Amino acid sequence: MRPAMKPLKPLDEALRDLLLQAAPLQGQDTVTTFDADGRVLAQSCVSALQVPPQDNSSMDGYAVRCADVTAAGVVLPVSQRIAAGSAGDPLLPGTAARIFTGAPVPAGADAILMQEDCEVLAAAAAEDGLGSVRINAVPQAGQWIRSAGEDITRGAVVLSAGTRLTPAELGLAASIGQHQLQVARRPRVALFSTGDELVMPGEVPPEQMRPGAIYNSNRFFLRAMLLRLGCEVTDFGIVPDRREATIEALRAAGAEHDLILTSGGVSVGEEDHIKPAVESLGRLDLWQIAMKPGKPFAYGQIPREVGTAHFMGLPGNPVSSFLTFALLVRPFVLRLQGVTKVAPQSTAARADFTWPKADKRREFLRVRHNAAGGLDLFHNQSSGVLTSAAWGDGVVDNPAGQTIGPGDTVRFIAFSELLA
Repeated sequence: MRPAMKPLKPLDEALRDLLLQAAPLQGQDTVTTFDADGRVLAQSCVSALQVPPQDNSSMDGYAVRCADVTAAGVVLPVSQRIAAGSAGDPLLPGTAARIFTGAPVPAGADAILMQEDCEVLAAAAAEDGLGSVRINAVPQAGQWIRSAGEDITRGAVVLSAGTRLTPAELGLAASIGQHQLQVARRPRVALFSTGDELVMPGEVPPEQMRPGAIYNSNRFFLRAMLLRLGCEVTDFGIVPDRREATIEALRAAGAEHDLILTSGGVSVGEEDHIKPAVESLGRLDLWQIAMKPGKPFAYGQIPREVGTAHFMGLPGNPVSSFLTFALLVRPFVLRLQGVTKVAPQSTAARADFTWPKADKRREFLRVRHNAAGGLDLFHNQSSGVLTSAAWGDGVVDNPAGQTIGPGDTVRFIAFSELLA
């Protein structure tokens, strides 16, 4: 009598269990703010100053006292000229100060008039070269003034530990004087493929491929995705379909790496050696995930001299490997670096297609936006058709048991989210 099949593991449950194992890596790097794009902050950035440091003008124009301009047409002598990077004198009552964008507002002034609302009168003829100005609008107190500290207050946590740095965050760090940042060290990842059918592009021309051979596409997109996540990747190549070779590759990879990532060989066939090889060195959980494509997935740990190396085995079909990486490996790798928010953001979108047959698994359908703002479906949703991922701009996250008709609202996850 055949043993009963284990129930499929829900994707959310699998991700939860994975993240429980993803303790942030020990160790930090100090990098210049110039070189920190994509890295993850290990220490929060606290501002030692306020930004802006003092009230400043957001326009080229004239600084005035509102009490001196109660009606349009008032003429005031220009008492000083204040450029960005210089500090003016207190504004004398009954005068205006020529001021430029970013310049500190002089004491006593409480409004800025845009130069378009002002008319210069006889500046060249004036003895001091400043002349006078006619104010053609009545100012409101505080207009066109950036208040000191309106962006950042002294002592504020500007960027929290666990933040994945983007160009905007780098500029923000620089604005409070941070020329160096403490960031999480890069995860060290060993990558290899299994399968005697695999051939590397460039080794054999297409016309000379032996029967049953295929080019190894997974190795290319997995490496690229790991690099985008800030990993240091060691490529162990293609490991032959032999148990001894698989064990030796795992032992070597586990000694120096935080994570071992493989594709192929995670089923239970006679030529699938990953499971017994990992179990001979450590422990392995072989999961059947309730997602389509991408059912077979493995997680385990291999002890090393200090600590353990994580192991993840992805299915061999390229779309299955692509999506299990995006939905399971990517959050895990980010969590290793201390990132707390690892879930991709989804949006509601309109389906302009029909998906008439519901599946018992949660499906990820490759789609792209059309000119009308809806989603078109790639015609072939097979797990082996990598063209669907190159053609699409995202996936529809379709719940189990759900059909889709034209006009239905669906949950869309952009590839820009899954590949960031």
